[in-house]
Amino acid sequence: MVIDRKGLALVMALALAGCSEPAAEGSSPDETGPLQRVINVEVQDLAAVRFEERVQLSGTVQANRDVTVSAEESGVIREILTREGSAVAAGQGLLRIDDSILQSQVREAEARAAFAQETWGRRQRLFEEDGVGSELTYLEARYQAEQAAAVLATLNERLARAVVRSPIDGILETRQVEVGTMVSPGTPVARVVQIDPVKVTGGVPERYAADVRIGAEARVRFDVLPRNEYSGRISYVGATVNPRNRTFVAELVLSNPGLVIKPEMVANIQILRREVADALVIPQEAVIRVEEGYVAFVVIDDGMGGEAAELRTVTLGPAQANRVVIEEGLVAGDRVIVLGQNLVANGDRVRVVRTRDGSQGAEAS
Repeated sequence: MVIDRKGLALVMALALAGCSEPAAEGSSPDETGPLQRVINVEVQDLAAVRFEERVQLSGTVQANRDVTVSAEESGVIREILTREGSAVAAGQGLLRIDDSILQSQVREAEARAAFAQETWGRRQRLFEEDGVGSELTYLEARYQAEQAAAVLATLNERLARAVVRSPIDGILETRQVEVGTMVSPGTPVARVVQIDPVKVTGGVPERYAADVRIGAEARVRFDVLPRNEYSGRISYVGATVNPRNRTFVAELVLSNPGLVIKPEMVANIQILRREVADALVIPQEAVIRVEEGYVAFVVIDDGMGGEAAELRTVTLGPAQANRVVIEEGLVAGDRVIVLGQNLVANGDRVRVVRTRDGSQGAEAS
């Protein structure tokens, strides 16, 4: 069959009309203009929210106090007073060293001190009241009494040190000697740790040196613990940077009820760097990188009863957890396209199929 030029043009026009979107009901082609595609999108209602930017780093747990206890007297260990793993108070006995010789020396010193004190008392009365004796004899008796008292005090102190005591409140973590072990002054005999509270330390990259300060609020998470978050404040910031990894030390103290946090555990630390009270925050994927910077799309009324996408150039602020603050380019109340933004161009007709509540981070269909 032969089709002339006019017939061919008519066939092509009908084919194109079949591929286009139907016109709105009650409208003529002249009223609606050229037919356009409509793209389904998801939007977020932009509202001012509180935004926190945090420095994230890994750290380790340390005991608040970790003390190696050493013997202060020589002798043989005669008795174990506290079992390993037990809670101990400061001053509580852990071990007892054989003190039989010291006890004998104390009794001898007590007798000498008593005799010297009696002699001094008599010489004092004779010299001061009756004028009997010389001043040298008087002073000699006095100093001998004082010397004997000092010797007795020293021996009593050594006798007390025959019991090895805990210097802190904590837990007897390890005991390094058994009954019958010979020890001398300075021999390590036990280790006592205090783990309530605990210290958490981490290395902060040097670029945050101006942001991490004593008193900054911090959150700590432990992957191995059911309670997933603890809060504290930075109690120490290192004064120097480690030249090997370019970090400085930051430390915080955490309460440890139940003693579930153990020294050497790995901690995930988040230190508050910056807080914005009324920030306009959108998902980072809603922002598109272009040659001139960054853009985002918002949904506006197209003036014909429908909705269209509008391109906005935006200035980005701090980002955290896949969210970014918009400092310029958007205002509260804007409907930002957060899904489908890569499919639209400026002026495209869109259909909103879902809306997120930007003020609470929830979603509303």
